[in-house]
Amino acid sequence: MRRSFARSCSLVAVAAVVATVAAAAPPPHGASPGPPGQAVPPVPPKESVATGHGGAVASVDRDASAAGLEVLRRGGNAADAAVATAAALGVTEPYSSGIGGGGYFVHYDARSGQVRTVDGRETAPLAADRDLFLEDGEPLSFDEAVNSGLSVGTPGTPATWDAALRAWGSRPLADLLEPAEKLAREGFTVDDNFRDQTASNEERFADFPDTAELFLPDGELPVVGSTLKNPDLADTYRRMADKGVRDFYRGPVARDIVRTVNAPRVDPDADRTVRPGELSLRDLRRYATKQQRPSHTRYRGLDIHSMAPSSSGGTTVGEALNILESTGELSSSDETAYRHRSIEASRIAFADRGRWVGDPAHERVPTRQLLSQRFADSRACLLDDDAALTSPLAPGNPYDPQDCDRGTGTPVPSGPEGVSTTHLTTSDRWGNVVAYTLTIESTGGSAMTVPGRGFLLNNELTDFNFEPVNPEVHDPNLPGPGKRPRSSMAPTIVLERGSPVLAVGSPGGATIITTVLQLLTGVLDRGQSLPEAINAPRASQRDTPRTDLEPELWDSPVRVELEALGHEFSRSASIGRATGIQRLPGGKWLAAAEKTRGGGGSAMMVHPDRR
Repeated sequence: MRRSFARSCSLVAVAAVVATVAAAAPPPHGASPGPPGQAVPPVPPKESVATGHGGAVASVDRDASAAGLEVLRRGGNAADAAVATAAALGVTEPYSSGIGGGGYFVHYDARSGQVRTVDGRETAPLAADRDLFLEDGEPLSFDEAVNSGLSVGTPGTPATWDAALRAWGSRPLADLLEPAEKLAREGFTVDDNFRDQTASNEERFADFPDTAELFLPDGELPVVGSTLKNPDLADTYRRMADKGVRDFYRGPVARDIVRTVNAPRVDPDADRTVRPGELSLRDLRRYATKQQRPSHTRYRGLDIHSMAPSSSGGTTVGEALNILESTGELSSSDETAYRHRSIEASRIAFADRGRWVGDPAHERVPTRQLLSQRFADSRACLLDDDAALTSPLAPGNPYDPQDCDRGTGTPVPSGPEGVSTTHLTTSDRWGNVVAYTLTIESTGGSAMTVPGRGFLLNNELTDFNFEPVNPEVHDPNLPGPGKRPRSSMAPTIVLERGSPVLAVGSPGGATIITTVLQLLTGVLDRGQSLPEAINAPRASQRDTPRTDLEPELWDSPVRVELEALGHEFSRSASIGRATGIQRLPGGKWLAAAEKTRGGGGSAMMVHPDRR
């Protein structure tokens, strides 16, 4: 019999991880200058691990986690805290999230024991068709498409907050926006990561006057340690607090969004050609989230709940897990065998993702069949412990799995995806849990800020394939009127006997799927604590000829051993930026975020253990 997951966690090991992280915390960045002759008080370092009880928040940002934690301390629940944290991230992580984007909200309800989700994915304008990104029959370059009104989908984030609070919240939205409004009005301290992200976008930000005014003060990059304020966003939050989310989709903000998309304001000296979009007020008025059942997979006796389509995250992670389960235990495998199997399971699952997953409102998507153990077993025969597969692979047929489904027809590889996005995880004293991934797509989105409103617009529609990836096979991810582009976001909650034991997620475009897969197998198979799984080096195979490796794996003997099996690799500086929570023995919880990736993350507990 499988031992209890919570019992398998070692409090001693977790305590050691917490102590190590605290001791190794990087020196804080400087705060805003104080009076002459007075020492500048240091900004407290981010703590990437916290243990205790009473509720937790884990995000990429200290200010955002603090906003969610304050809501919990005042009696709010996990859904309330998630919204407050997300709103604050719109201030401090504006290049990855905000009310100009969308996302996916996964919620565990302690009272009913059920997991439900909100699909808040952006939608294409009703005027869009499959030729959205074609000119004279040829696809635009990715850069041309991103920096245009064509890339902007109807934002779904405000509607997601409204839907989540109506279903599970206990506090009004106005209360939950207060910390973020204050943060936007008073400002936050610029750190290295924010400056680096601004620098990587400086050229295109400079071409859009409203974006340059906000994020390139006086035409310069923001200085590390300086305070960046966003009074326009503070006013937008205040308006939403006073008038509700409906006003965002029907009032002056909606009109400003449409005007920005359809007539982008561009510096007259810019060399860039910025194409207008065709977003309408009708598109905003008719936008609606979808509340739906999560994807569901049984793995090692546990229930894995994540996002069903329009995201491919839940189906692709789930299929890969099912393939791994059919190959036997991973707990006793050496590192090379474990990495080989994980890479190959991901490769196969991505081959099937490209052929079958799109927006189920517009496409026939075999969600149940993709997640069936029978289909995974039929595809697992491709996995050879002594040799690597060669990508791209032909997709299998989930509707009619054969004893060994080696795929038929020609491959349907996935198109490019932005690597931005952010993930947060919350829990409360009643046992409710939220895993929430939200985004504006590429870092900096479309680069267009809505004038006077203080937020960037997404470039989410570039997640569509610009043209059929394979003309011989139906492509489920082409643009269409009102259609949601396929996503890779995979906010995930794991249950043991109906109770949550783990919740995780990550940003990173298509690498989200491989990051979440490794987090799950690291904890559930390899016996790692959540901080150990988050800190472990990552690989990402997405049915491409080469697998991406982070430096620690690239420089290890494991790479040489995998290359001997036929694997080919590319070096990647960093993959993902995860957060999560984990149940510990005795009813305690652990919250964890990145220790170093992207400048680290912030984990907080209502009643933390004393160290």
